[in-house]
Amino acid sequence: MIPFVDLQAQYRAIKTEVDAAIQRVLDSTAFILGREVEAFEAAFAEYVGAKFCVGVNSGTAAIQLVVMACGLRAGDEVIVPANSFFATAEGVSTAGATPVFVNADPVSYNLDVTRLEAAITPRTRAIMPVHLYGQAADLDPIFELAARHNLVVIEDAAQAHGSLYKGRRVGALGRAGCFSFYPGKNLGAYGEGGAVVTHDAEIARRVRLLRDHGSEQKYRHEIVGYNFRLEGIQGAVLNVKLNHLDSWNDLRRAHAARYGSLLGDLEAGGALKLPREMPGAHHVYHLYVVQTEERDRLQQQLADAGIQTGIHYPVPIHLQPAYAEHGHRPGDFPVAERLAGCVLSLPMFPELTAAQIERVASAIRSAVNSSLFAARA
Repeated sequence: MIPFVDLQAQYRAIKTEVDAAIQRVLDSTAFILGREVEAFEAAFAEYVGAKFCVGVNSGTAAIQLVVMACGLRAGDEVIVPANSFFATAEGVSTAGATPVFVNADPVSYNLDVTRLEAAITPRTRAIMPVHLYGQAADLDPIFELAARHNLVVIEDAAQAHGSLYKGRRVGALGRAGCFSFYPGKNLGAYGEGGAVVTHDAEIARRVRLLRDHGSEQKYRHEIVGYNFRLEGIQGAVLNVKLNHLDSWNDLRRAHAARYGSLLGDLEAGGALKLPREMPGAHHVYHLYVVQTEERDRLQQQLADAGIQTGIHYPVPIHLQPAYAEHGHRPGDFPVAERLAGCVLSLPMFPELTAAQIERVASAIRSAVNSSLFAARA
């Protein structure tokens, strides 16, 4: 079988380093925050080019705490893409603000910047672009619009560790950036984890307060906060993996290029649409997402061939039951809705072999050429 993600293969490759790092935490018993987390925070801040990094316990928590640290409150609106993981909007909502959805760009899958200005109201306080699947959103027009309307830009970089926009690492380009270290990410922990990066000392201070019960000094609580701290073992593991991130991303890009060369003729024939790297972007392919009108049938035929795939994401956020009170209906954001019905994520991880990629491509070709698939095309 070809897995969608192979975390075992990655662990085997760095086992000695990881085991030593975890042993340091066991020896020190610094299981919550501590030196390993502090070392990772410093290293990751330097990596993305930010002055500050604050480790938290998930990417969702990172979004929530940044929204709060930026001073947003009930009634304030944050513009988010309809095409993203639910946590993008959820983090806004749990901070007390209101997510306002914008349609997706049909080529990049990211937020459609041409639809942004129409979504701005007197209550809009922030824009939250998502660097979806590992590709930077089109930030220049977002920053221009934000400056014109005095809005904060908060980057959701949960899928974009190491991704570049015009030569600069994403996450450190807006007021703050939010990262997830969910195990399957390009930079993944061995459990939950996340981080906030920023150049703003006050935002960093407030996020540190909020993540740890509103406390800078033990048993003295300046504000009511949360228990959103990053664990010591996760900090240790992430510090090991950070040293490998660029080489892993290079492998992902090479795998994407190989998929493209093997499947390009199917795109030319109209059976598949392959992902495209946008001008100014350096895609790190957290996910390799193709489109086909026969998505469900192709996914089933690949499963029958022993190939795991994913769907990112089958229901746009605006049509989720949790946001029913917003009153959105099918057709409100047609590009996001169309993508939900036709996107399919192929196996993608650094340790993917050439033989595995060729087997995936061959299975896709067989499915596309089958009479069963063609009958529904």
